[in-house]
Amino acid sequence: MTIELGIIEGYYGTPWSWAAREYVIATLKPHGYSYFIYAPKMDPFLRKRWRENHPAEMAAALADLSGFCRRNGIRFGVGLSPFELYRDFNDEAKTDLARKLAEFDRWGIDDLAILFDDMRGDLPNLAQTQSDILHWVKARTKATRLITCPSYYTDDPQLDRFFGIRPPNYLEDLGRLLDKSVEIFWTGEEVCSREYSPGHLKRVAEQIGRKPFLWDNYPVNDGARMSQFLHIRAFTGRPASNAPHLSAHSVNPALQAVLSCIPAISLAESYARGDAYEYGAAFDHAANTVLGPDLALAFKRDLLFFQDVGRTRLQEKTVERLKERYSRFDHPGAHEVLGFLNGDYEFHEEIA
Repeated sequence: MTIELGIIEGYYGTPWSWAAREYVIATLKPHGYSYFIYAPKMDPFLRKRWRENHPAEMAAALADLSGFCRRNGIRFGVGLSPFELYRDFNDEAKTDLARKLAEFDRWGIDDLAILFDDMRGDLPNLAQTQSDILHWVKARTKATRLITCPSYYTDDPQLDRFFGIRPPNYLEDLGRLLDKSVEIFWTGEEVCSREYSPGHLKRVAEQIGRKPFLWDNYPVNDGARMSQFLHIRAFTGRPASNAPHLSAHSVNPALQAVLSCIPAISLAESYARGDAYEYGAAFDHAANTVLGPDLALAFKRDLLFFQDVGRTRLQEKTVERLKERYSRFDHPGAHEVLGFLNGDYEFHEEIA
């Protein structure tokens, strides 16, 4: 069974360049990826400053990206995190939101994601308020698909620690109240889930009254700890048997756009090959596709350093040896490695 695959640019940290986005879209399209959702956490006009229009230059670039997606047969979407809108969905908020939706329509969007994650959630009538907002949005957007991220989008108790204890039956209430055409994001048993199983996905589907729209937090590496690693191994723990239990499968990529394509291509191979999938061979295929044989071979040799040891635990002589090795390659993937080794992707709390 086939599955709809896509990219959701939903990480913290320095956003990709416009050229990098086009590269990822063009690279992954031949492997079955069919949508791209722009939602970087560092775009303030999608988060705390959501009531403001994007500056003219950014708006023009987003309209261009929408056109690029359309020319390549890819759905283009935007993820809006209307900061604490559900605390007071008054007439002023509705006016501001309507203006924002009109801005998105001018860019030309196919998918609209309303994201309630990373906000306080221990509030009365949370599910009812959020469903009311989503129905209001649905009646006013030109997007043909509406997706939401609930305040509690995983079983992981760390959300309750950071954002307050989840209301009883929150997911069940949201699923019952929400129009069945509205999709619901889910990250799994953890924020960054190690694996997914049909049993878990079936249980979640029963809770939310529809198949989950998976938000997969691999190979994302945007936190203070994770930014010290490159997540470039092929996907594991995502068996093809999950496909009947999912609405779609979204990949939240790493800060390194080119390198993110390696695991993304392996995910497509996992679904295509089913029980015949081998993650080691999938890495070889994907790395050769993205990097070419010589650079792919170097990556395979150094995978342990990048994904398991981490930058800050590497000895200085090892770092220098790696820099010397990858400086020989004039390839954007090698440039990302050098940036990583130089600490260019270091995560600081003030950028969150």
